[in-house]
Amino acid sequence: MTAPDTTARPRGAATASRGVAAAARGGWWGMAGSAANAVFAFLLVGLVTRAVGASGAGAIFTGVALFTILSNTCKLGADTGLLRFVPRDLAVDDGRSVGALLRMAVLPAAVAGTAAAAPLLLCPTVATTLLPHLPPGDAVVLIRLFGLFLPAATVGLVLLGATRGYGTVVPFVGVEQIGKPVLRVLIAIPVVFYAPGLLGLASAWLLPALAGPAAAWIALRRCRAGHGADHRAARPAGEASVTWRTFWGFAAPRAISSVFDISAVWVGVILLSALATGDEAGVYTAIGRVVTAGTLIQLAVRLAVTPEISRLLALDEVPEAHELHRVSTCWIVLFSWPLFALVAAFPRTVLSVFGPEFVHGAPALVVLCAASMVNVAVGNAQTVLLMAGKSSWHLAVTAVAFTVQLTVGVLAVPVWGVFGAAVSWGAAIVVENLAAALLIRLRLGFKTVDDGYTNAFGVGLVVSVVLAATRVLEGDTPSGLAVGMALGMCVFGTTLWRYRKSLGVNELVGVLRRRAA
Repeated sequence: MTAPDTTARPRGAATASRGVAAAARGGWWGMAGSAANAVFAFLLVGLVTRAVGASGAGAIFTGVALFTILSNTCKLGADTGLLRFVPRDLAVDDGRSVGALLRMAVLPAAVAGTAAAAPLLLCPTVATTLLPHLPPGDAVVLIRLFGLFLPAATVGLVLLGATRGYGTVVPFVGVEQIGKPVLRVLIAIPVVFYAPGLLGLASAWLLPALAGPAAAWIALRRCRAGHGADHRAARPAGEASVTWRTFWGFAAPRAISSVFDISAVWVGVILLSALATGDEAGVYTAIGRVVTAGTLIQLAVRLAVTPEISRLLALDEVPEAHELHRVSTCWIVLFSWPLFALVAAFPRTVLSVFGPEFVHGAPALVVLCAASMVNVAVGNAQTVLLMAGKSSWHLAVTAVAFTVQLTVGVLAVPVWGVFGAAVSWGAAIVVENLAAALLIRLRLGFKTVDDGYTNAFGVGLVVSVVLAATRVLEGDTPSGLAVGMALGMCVFGTTLWRYRKSLGVNELVGVLRRRAA
């Protein structure tokens, strides 16, 4: 690791520091939301698996996978379009076109959500194909239940994208990362004790989706009122600074790439349910929750930096956008690598939380931890592609990665089961992130590696070595996990203090102090 950087800041650093501070403020909100989401998602998966076993959990989460893929597909990329164009309209046109942008985004997404729900409600073959291990009647009712909630969930996601365009992550965090996960657990607890069953637990997961659109709409109205939208002369209906062609020219490639993005997370569950067993689909779901929890820091930083990067690029403050990407990537590597190293060192102990039948998924968890370390190493490269207006590049990257995942999955899942699904997802993660990192470096000029990044990477490697040594000495046991966590935290804290300046820790601490004041 190199010595702490004490060189003078370049010209434009004041603007970059404002962007970094804004990202840090949003990042803390995102961190809190992601932590809550991870904790309550763990609790929900634990409740479901304990109530109906791995096979029942596999059936429920196959429905969840289908619902999640369809709801994110039916957004048609409109949420990302709003996230890109709302900050630009606020910066350039004082937000006068936001109403027209919302009409462009919400109506097509609502129509798409309704159209996608129709086959789930009217075609029993969909259910029996996805859930061949359930009695046909139970499978049809379960899938129809998910179809009923699909349009509302789609509209809510689009509206939350608009709130993020105002530079705040609070509505998104409050609804998607805290509100829904907490409500799901609160509803599931009495269901588990008094009426455990597939339909009851699936309803516990789905019911909060009804509150999402209402909460998102209220939050959006407050964002617009806070910006003074009600006190300005509105443009005539349909007259916007961004045309339909411009908006959907950006959003349409994102609509397709979002299918690949969300399918990468959930397609393994569907493949295992259709090609292997419901038990393995349940095990894979638990593994996926562990891996997703490990990316909570990356998600928190992404939520914060996305509107800032969009704003800086809209104002042609490109060096400041580069600085924000470098600092945010440093934070992601610094805090995420040790988490994945910890899980990879003690996978059986971590999975035993869900039950003894989940422990055999340990090799699959190690594979996904290794791939996720590549993911966090490149930071939010895909976000940079999108906010730079290169949604077609992003589409190409995600299409190649999903093709890799689907091809490997179809070949490996029937042979290796959960491990094959993990290998396919891990290969897609590596391909997608390395390709995005190369594009932003070679074509857009965004540099990721600097002294701070090198130090953050070094911290992660040192902690990984300590955890690996602990695993060898203590074994994959609860006591070994406890010792590894204690030693890892000591090493992490020491190196973090030593390289605090180049790692940008001072900016984070400063934000915390201002918020406390």
